Amino acid sequence: MDRGDNGCLDGSGCVAVLRVTEAVRAASVPGLDSGTAPDSVLAWAAVRERQVFVLGADGSYDVELNRFFRELDAWGVRAANSVRAYARDIAVFCRFLEQARGGKSIWECDATDLAAFKRARLHAGPEQAVSVSTWRRSIAALDKWAAWARYEGLIGELPFRYEDKTVWTPDGMQRIRVNAASEPDPGPAPVRFMAFEDYLTWRDVGLAGRLPDGSPDPSWRGRHDERNCLFADLLIFTGMRLGEASSLLLAELPGIRPARGQVASIWLAAAVTKRSRARAVFPPLRLVRSLHRYQSIERGELVERMRAAGRYRAGDDVVLVRRAGQRGVGLADGRGVSTGKLDPLTRRRLIGMTGSGELTGPLALWLGDDGLPLQPAAWQAVFTRANERCASFGLEMRATPHMLRHSFAVHMLGLLLRQTVAALGEAHTAGDLTSAQVKRLLIGNPMRKLQLLLGHRNEATVYTYLDVLDEAQEIVALALEQWEAQASALDQLGDGLSDGSDMSVTA
Repeated sequence: MDRGDNGCLDGSGCVAVLRVTEAVRAASVPGLDSGTAPDSVLAWAAVRERQVFVLGADGSYDVELNRFFRELDAWGVRAANSVRAYARDIAVFCRFLEQARGGKSIWECDATDLAAFKRARLHAGPEQAVSVSTWRRSIAALDKWAAWARYEGLIGELPFRYEDKTVWTPDGMQRIRVNAASEPDPGPAPVRFMAFEDYLTWRDVGLAGRLPDGSPDPSWRGRHDERNCLFADLLIFTGMRLGEASSLLLAELPGIRPARGQVASIWLAAAVTKRSRARAVFPPLRLVRSLHRYQSIERGELVERMRAAGRYRAGDDVVLVRRAGQRGVGLADGRGVSTGKLDPLTRRRLIGMTGSGELTGPLALWLGDDGLPLQPAAWQAVFTRANERCASFGLEMRATPHMLRHSFAVHMLGLLLRQTVAALGEAHTAGDLTSAQVKRLLIGNPMRKLQLLLGHRNEATVYTYLDVLDEAQEIVALALEQWEAQASALDQLGDGLSDGSDMSVTA
């Protein structure tokens, strides 16, 4: 059993992730009849691999509450990280009820309990208080639980108080119901990104083990330098999310020789992207070649060493694959599965095998020292160590996987804006564009392109990058100034032609 990110919560509740093994199958479940067969218990509870569940302070298992976490996908919460976050938020609320509200259970809570919880979480001292965004997420989790519990007939009335408010939405002003304990949306968090020159220094010093002047560090004892640098390059050159990049399969790498007129692309399957929005990203060909070199040399040597040691074996937590392609895999039992349906967990379980039954190693691209696929949390640790190494040299630069995604967005937006300005300059002689059309082309077209590259649902989401692009306002202002000057000159010429002043037409 793997603990969640928070582990046990002060001994008063625990969020955990179940990994179904023989040890788990042989274990008893607190609160159930000891005569119940373990396999029957697992089947009855519909426990799945990597299933999030919450235990009480006494180790008890609330069957109905944990059924809520299993059914969240049917209530619009499908991402594994979101389910974990909901479970942590509800576990914290349960702990609060246990410790500060007379030992109440979540099934007995009411609006006064939620108000007290808000005071404890949002208005505590500076070191204990959570952010408004975190509080809003807690409210979302509790609202989802309350709606589910009422629908299932587990509670009579909604335990919290709600208010009707008029809010601005992408579809205009609308009246919606909100939890009275909620807080106004603080808006998007400030975008944090790195200048590309700073990124190169951070990568070379933090990941590749070089000194700040670029020379080798004789004391460096890091491993997997090439792998770690390639992973970071993939994020900053494509804008991929951590979960997307860490879930890549070998078969999804593009070829090193794209067809004439084509660019290298990686198709991100719906099962690994946020809100299941599949999309393509476009890594530079130089990076693609480096990825293939890592696959054949560093990764290839590791896999062969682990195969010789008998590291790869068939088992309950392994999915055997006989053939793999960019859009699908053929399983050992003859079934074919689209890569679009392979979630990150399943991808890390895929093991290749030959026709004779010999195991050839994982199909995942990124492997750890043990020859097995890396968890996303392992990449967070890689970035943390790189930040600490940079700090040891007095370099005031820190990076996170998501910061590299933001860096891609900001730099790509600058390129798209300049590209659009250049295209407008070439086309201005046509004389059939109004100033309003120019503004739409100048802003809307680059923003739409960036939205598609990043996989955002709404185009408005990417407008936050304009605020941090130093040159954006200058580019837009200069382009509009040039256009207005040209449009004014055309208007004056048109006026002269219409009134005939100083103009004559001869046959």
